[in-house]
Amino acid sequence: MKKAITFTKESLYEQCEAAGVSLPYAEDLSPLAETAEIAGHLFPNRLACQAMEGCDGTADGRPDELTKRRYRRFAEGGAGLIWFEATAVMREGRANPRQLWITEDNLDSFKREVEEIKETAMKKNGYAPVIVMQATHSGRYSKPDGVPAPLIAYHSPIFEKDHPISDDRIVTDEYLDRVGEALVNGARLAEKAGFDGVDIKACHRYLNCELLSAFTRPGRYGGSFENRTRLLRESVAGARQVCGENFLVSTRMNAYDGFPYPYGFGVTEGNGITPDFTEAKEILRMLSSLGVKLVNITMGNPYFNPHVNRPYVRGGYEPEEAPIFGVARMLNGTAELKKAVPGMKLICSGLSYLGTSAPHVVSAFVKDGGFDFAGFGRTIFAYPDFARDILSGGMKKEKCCIACSKCTEIMRTPGGTPGCAIRDPLYTELYRKIFSK
Repeated sequence: MKKAITFTKESLYEQCEAAGVSLPYAEDLSPLAETAEIAGHLFPNRLACQAMEGCDGTADGRPDELTKRRYRRFAEGGAGLIWFEATAVMREGRANPRQLWITEDNLDSFKREVEEIKETAMKKNGYAPVIVMQATHSGRYSKPDGVPAPLIAYHSPIFEKDHPISDDRIVTDEYLDRVGEALVNGARLAEKAGFDGVDIKACHRYLNCELLSAFTRPGRYGGSFENRTRLLRESVAGARQVCGENFLVSTRMNAYDGFPYPYGFGVTEGNGITPDFTEAKEILRMLSSLGVKLVNITMGNPYFNPHVNRPYVRGGYEPEEAPIFGVARMLNGTAELKKAVPGMKLICSGLSYLGTSAPHVVSAFVKDGGFDFAGFGRTIFAYPDFARDILSGGMKKEKCCIACSKCTEIMRTPGGTPGCAIRDPLYTELYRKIFSK
């Protein structure tokens, strides 16, 4: 299985042919420089910084110095959209003790952060990005005090295996009602802080995402499609009610989990992990009916099958599929979803493995209406000014993410604050300190 970043058109085509997949390629990058307008917000270009959590906030949830440094670099980088990282709306839903957590008490800190991002971008690039805050409850992956404290929608033998989580950690319907209220309140606080929008997070197996596959759960939040989508639907509707008409209410949504039914969403029942986007399309139609105009599409679970949502050269295990296969599933799958909601703007994911080919591939998709924005994740740790380079001709090989998973290695260590150990000297030194012990 060949695994190498696709720095050339020839390498891209070679890998696609070997994996039996197809991806388009365009020399013309001008579609990525086009503006877009959504709900009164002008997006300066079609390039997006995805939500990349830094695990570097203060104990009470405020942005700290490393947080500020990261967003200053993103702001200077020129992307037209910054999807601000996972921000908890309930203390017990924090994924780590330093995850950002928005409250009435620390609202001014978030307000200053948004102002600084926009001011920095204006000074450097002459335009400010649209900024969307990701509102989250970490559910199964909650660890507010540094030790696992899972809050689950249902038992999953895929994750729990021979160590089932205690039944009292299955959240009640009444608790989920409160989560919905907290997500709506998080949207209200995000608007007060100056964000342009909010993402009611429903991806990567956090609580709202896990509910999408709660086929075996009884009660108002499990079983039927209506029940499994209740938290997402009611949170989005509630946010739309309490926030201004031009405030973007969105979601980053898993269209495909990558593990079998009845524990995975977006898979064909009785056929292993074969994708089935039927329900994902129905969710998009439902969100459109609620006035949602922008959705961020992703797949997989970073804790269980990270090769699905961030195909890599090196990682914690050897996947059975070539990385380019996962990239094609993500991008072609997003294009398939777009056909179901042609009036909705969609953001793709999973681009870092494409290296300098990435802008050429996504430009072809954007030009042909496959999706509307190119979302870069790990790349922005390594290459925060990727957008400015793309807009001036293309990405530079020596700046690209090499999909080595070292940022994830750092994040998985106690107290680790992830960044690029290859391209960013600050994190190179941090990596050496952590792994030389």
